[in-house]
Amino acid sequence: MTDSTDRDYQKRTSGKRLALFSLVFLAMTGAGLYAVYDRFADRSFRFDDRLLDPGFLLLAGLLLCVYFIADGLRLYYTLRALGHRMSLRKVFRLVFINLFFSNITPMATGGGFAQIWYLTREGVPIARATAATTIRTVLAVIFIFSLTPVFLFTLPALDGQAWSSGVATALSVFVTLYLGFFGVLLFRTRWMIVPLSALVAGIRKFHLIGHRRHDRWQFKLRREMLRFAQSFGDYLRGERRFVVLSVLFTMVFLLSLFSFPALLIHALGYDVNYLVALGLLVVTTFIMYFSPTPGASGISEGVFGSFFRDILSGNHLVLVTVAWRFLTIYIGMIIGLVVMQRELIKTHRRPE
Repeated sequence: MTDSTDRDYQKRTSGKRLALFSLVFLAMTGAGLYAVYDRFADRSFRFDDRLLDPGFLLLAGLLLCVYFIADGLRLYYTLRALGHRMSLRKVFRLVFINLFFSNITPMATGGGFAQIWYLTREGVPIARATAATTIRTVLAVIFIFSLTPVFLFTLPALDGQAWSSGVATALSVFVTLYLGFFGVLLFRTRWMIVPLSALVAGIRKFHLIGHRRHDRWQFKLRREMLRFAQSFGDYLRGERRFVVLSVLFTMVFLLSLFSFPALLIHALGYDVNYLVALGLLVVTTFIMYFSPTPGASGISEGVFGSFFRDILSGNHLVLVTVAWRFLTIYIGMIIGLVVMQRELIKTHRRPE
């Protein structure tokens, strides 16, 4: 009875947290769009039916398919390099689950936890699941963080931005800390055991957990961290074609993601330099990595509007901002919500 009550309580509180995060996401998105409308678009907005042209819709649909498929395949081949085979159908479910959770939880942490939950549910050990999702993220981070300084200081479209020496220094520190953290996590995993073990000990010191749970957590912490370190080594030693394909599809995924603004702007009749549009979105995505809001909501719209205001007229700036987020985020989130609900229903129907 007690266990059943606890599970029911956790379901209710989890549902409440998701609802709260969803409301925050919607509120921040609205605030970000209003900021673009008020500050960068001269309070003007007009829908352009050229975005309903069959030719554009076909190209947008094809690009969206490449975006989703590459996202799934980069995880699929990372798992294959780690020695795990999962059906593509299940991997693509995970793509949308990740899109939903990573965009309604702060700092995109929920997406990683949701992926690990799903992978372990499908029989992947937790250390391997953690390694797969971490490697998947690190591959994308390496590309984005490597390209950002190049575009940040070479694109003419960013000459008018206030990149003071202080801002440049702060960005350099962020890049160093971010890459340093992942470097330690992947190459010196054992170094993470000491601070994490101290954290668990601190929780025990404040009587938040009992003695037996403390010992159990300490044991699991050390075991899973060591398994994680071994898993990353296994990835590097994995079958070469799977490692190469995981990197290749990460590149395809990012290229498709960064191509949406150029497609939208071109469809509206602007003579846009593809490399400029791509570079501006690389820098936008880089800034989104440090956003504390769910899915970088509000901040992503504001940064996008700031960067593209000299390329688009006020009438089109808000429209392109909404269309960009709709194609790359909102569609995936809606599908992810449906997929997640179905997975939870299946879980609840399974016998205890």
